[in-house]
Amino acid sequence: MRARYRRILGFAARVLVQTWWFELALPRIGFTRVADNSRERRMRTLAQRFHVLAVELGGLMIKVGQFMSSRLDVLPPEITTELAGLQDEVPPVPVAEIRTLAEAELGVPLERAFAWFDEAPLAAASLGQAHRARLSELDAADAGFAEVVVKVQRPGIDQVVATDLAALRRVAGWLRRIRFIADRVDAPALVEEFAQTSLEEIDYLHEAAASERFAENFAHDPRVDAPLVAWERTTRRVLTLSDVTAIKINDIDALRAAGIDPADVARVFAEVMFDQLFTHGFVHADPHPGNIFVTPHRAGGVGMPGASTGSATAMGGFPKGGESHPAWRLTFIDFGMMAEVPEGIRHGLRTLFIAAASRDGKGMVAAAQEIGVVMPSAENRELERALTAVFARFGGMGFAELRDVDPREFQGFAVEFGDTMRSLPVQLPEGLLLLIRAVSLTSGMCSGLDPQFNIWESIEPYATRLLADESGNLVRDFAQQAGANAATLWRLPKRIDEIITRVDEGSVTFDTSRIERRLDRIDGLIRRGVSGLLFAALLIGGAVVLAVNPVLGTVLMSVSVLPLLHTLFAGLFRRGPR
Repeated sequence: MRARYRRILGFAARVLVQTWWFELALPRIGFTRVADNSRERRMRTLAQRFHVLAVELGGLMIKVGQFMSSRLDVLPPEITTELAGLQDEVPPVPVAEIRTLAEAELGVPLERAFAWFDEAPLAAASLGQAHRARLSELDAADAGFAEVVVKVQRPGIDQVVATDLAALRRVAGWLRRIRFIADRVDAPALVEEFAQTSLEEIDYLHEAAASERFAENFAHDPRVDAPLVAWERTTRRVLTLSDVTAIKINDIDALRAAGIDPADVARVFAEVMFDQLFTHGFVHADPHPGNIFVTPHRAGGVGMPGASTGSATAMGGFPKGGESHPAWRLTFIDFGMMAEVPEGIRHGLRTLFIAAASRDGKGMVAAAQEIGVVMPSAENRELERALTAVFARFGGMGFAELRDVDPREFQGFAVEFGDTMRSLPVQLPEGLLLLIRAVSLTSGMCSGLDPQFNIWESIEPYATRLLADESGNLVRDFAQQAGANAATLWRLPKRIDEIITRVDEGSVTFDTSRIERRLDRIDGLIRRGVSGLLFAALLIGGAVVLAVNPVLGTVLMSVSVLPLLHTLFAGLFRRGPR
């Protein structure tokens, strides 16, 4: 673990030294063009080297690379693009080690815990490994299903995660001391967000609870399923779920062979993902093809065993499109990465959406501050100008117009928006980044299933509802504000009369202690500045006189120590509290 810790810190130190040399040192000595011309190549090389490091170390470093690939707000595209292909696939752990850990967690031999356990791994990742198994007859009778998938943590992953997080926190501390980085990126906050997500991902009890919450949200929706949890065979490091393997959502040939239109799958998948975002506020943030199956219903519409099949009644305030396709459903798995959307962020997103549509730069900045994406060093007027300019092309356009826009224009907008975000002191919370990731994966998946898919057609019903809700909120807020203003005006004459009475009585006093303390501090700074100038004068004068009159030069240089000491230490001995 110590060698791993040192290797991570060594890599970070080399990157910081290189960044200091090219981004600070060279421009100061007149080589700005050299730094600018080599930046793209340097960033790509840096990302490639980190890619190699992450694959060699495994563990949490692969997750770090995937996390960095989503940070379009703080990292250049040369880095994010290179790391986007970093896959969480590593060599499997020997089954003997998996057996030892699983038996220690479950408290019984695998032969007693399961009627059958496949020693060949179904999948191997940096944090855990999955195996197929079958519950015993007694456990199957209690659970209601027999075929399961057992996820087991990699042995020693707790120590690996702790070591990697300790190294990342150390690096974040370094970055906090570099001003041009600290003004744009709150590195310690990024690391803590990543740490929270990582610790939740290695806690299988958290994933099991998230799975049940997701299933409950769609309990009455026939379009969606999730695996059931075998709680008797689940611990913090072992997760046992019903085996819901079916057709992968991106397997177009298999979908057509089963009589399922991929275009219908794309439309329903988009609707379900936006239901998670706008209706439930709990979003599957890793909807890649390996985590979503299309499950054909059995004859008579009966669901497959081991899945939380909903009834035929769709619940919720937004439109559901799946009722016309009862022959199949979407089955989600792997709930280790979920995005929570609290009401504050949802309200901020609504406000941002409305402000962007009306090209209201001030409103966009206010919404960004409400969401929590603006750094303390941000200059609001600069943000207003930048955001207004970026959204000038699409602001005010209706969804009918947006549907007709060339997708290449949106790609250009995305590039421009990313450049603007990286140039300003703006940092997206990880929860919001997970949402962006989910929407991006959704759009890409749907376009792969249906080349004619237009994401605006799926968003329009939700956006219309959000705008209607926000209009109601604006009316209510206006009424509340009007009432508060009327009450203030009603009390104002009485308060003015009270102030005038206190002035007449001579009972009004003013606390000037803070002003006095500030003036005293300014006086001290002036005195120390004068001492600094006197020190410089004596030192330089002594050095000049030294060659002509060594005695006088030595005396002057020696005496210069006195004003130097006053400059350095006068502030340590202040009179009274400051």
